[in-house]
Amino acid sequence: MTRLKHTQLWIIPLFLLLALVACAEQTPIPIIITPTPDATNVVATAVPTQVPPSTDTPIPASTNTSTPLPEPTSTATVTATDESVQQDATAQITGPIVGTEYIEPTDVVRPTETLSIPTVTNTPGAPTQSFTPGPSPTPLPGLDLNQMGLQLYSQLTYDDWAVVVGITEPTGVGWIKIQANWAFLQPDGPNDWNEAMQLFERQIQLAARPGFNILLSVAKAPAWSRSVFEEDGPPDDPQALADFITFMLSTKIGESIAAIEIWNEPNLAREWRGILPFNGDGYMQLFRPSYDAVRAYSPSIAIVTAGLAPTGALPDTVDDRDFLRQMYAASLANYTDIAVGIHPYGWGNPPDLRCCDQIPDRGWDDDPHFFFLDTIEEYRQIMIDNNHANIQMWATEFGWATWEGFGSEPPEPWMIYNSAQAQADYALRAFEIGQELPYLGPMFLWNLNFANQTLVDQRDERTSYSILNPALSSPERPLYLLLAQLAQERE
Repeated sequence: MTRLKHTQLWIIPLFLLLALVACAEQTPIPIIITPTPDATNVVATAVPTQVPPSTDTPIPASTNTSTPLPEPTSTATVTATDESVQQDATAQITGPIVGTEYIEPTDVVRPTETLSIPTVTNTPGAPTQSFTPGPSPTPLPGLDLNQMGLQLYSQLTYDDWAVVVGITEPTGVGWIKIQANWAFLQPDGPNDWNEAMQLFERQIQLAARPGFNILLSVAKAPAWSRSVFEEDGPPDDPQALADFITFMLSTKIGESIAAIEIWNEPNLAREWRGILPFNGDGYMQLFRPSYDAVRAYSPSIAIVTAGLAPTGALPDTVDDRDFLRQMYAASLANYTDIAVGIHPYGWGNPPDLRCCDQIPDRGWDDDPHFFFLDTIEEYRQIMIDNNHANIQMWATEFGWATWEGFGSEPPEPWMIYNSAQAQADYALRAFEIGQELPYLGPMFLWNLNFANQTLVDQRDERTSYSILNPALSSPERPLYLLLAQLAQERE
């Protein structure tokens, strides 16, 4: 993988400031970590929650005769494509959901079609970030960067996407995760080779050039494939998703990716509105033809089951542990060349802790769903119980949120438990723990760049997970800087 030289590394802060401003008002994709669709208000004593998700013949990009998408010019605006257009509260959330008193957000402002990145100034009244580039106060762990990943927001112009890829390179991670929003890419029907698909193909190719392995997460069925139009969900016919995957793989996208995650958090209703059963069996109905489509194209592309949201059983969620057991009851163990996707979020709890009540006077440590290690270990036991211990789990999302520096009330009370430095320390320790477990494969931090001033003003949770945040006086949070330092030391 291409790396910046030692002498180039610490010019990144200035580069970021200039690049973020040049990118113009980027609207980050809505993935809202642990609690609820796109944002979640969770009560300290609550338990987490859930989500679920096709049809046609692909047209290879190489043979398509449509007019190629012109090279976008570098301007101060970023077109709100795919994830940004669907950034409403129910569209692009991921992560754990919690709370017996969980309140689904309403009246979330959807960004306009074009947004510009605001001037990088700190939120009025917010504390000044004191972290500066330099040696870590404690030795950095001996991590394998090739097993580490970041999820990137990709709904940008080509030039702005190139900036994001460039900003990612100094972190040294071997993997990046990109979501393919099917509803955005093919809104008008199967086999549609439109400008959005052409741009996405070029973005994937660009991201692969520096040497990143790419995990493509495919989710969100378009309206033409569904008879239920509430929130997001799978197609009525699972073959339609398989056909879309075949379509993508027949373009240059297929040459550029290393892994595919089939859907996202199907144990949350907001991700699974449709006619397929809202349980592990319903997910396996979607999974089987998509698995066959990938294997028909390649025996080596890694296939990952949808990461489940750590959550308890609530009206719109299925307990993730139960959901995984249901997947096994529906024949998941028959697939021996896949990985099981997991989302082991930790909320306000350090990665080394196990449930429960480990921290006095906190309510967010009273259930195993709130603990990084408990989620991993309970999933592993379910796999052992179902004779599926010979395959890996991949943490396709994880991370810790912090509201430090925003100068406003956090969307969730537990976010005040995590400082920006704690966010960094916890994530690096989680990577270290994961790499000590032979059954855990690549791990993907949620997220690099989903934050912007608009979402900060809305107190949107996804901004608290971003390790680059233009709404702060120092856009590069400690976690970004420590990853860059770690990469520099590995050169």
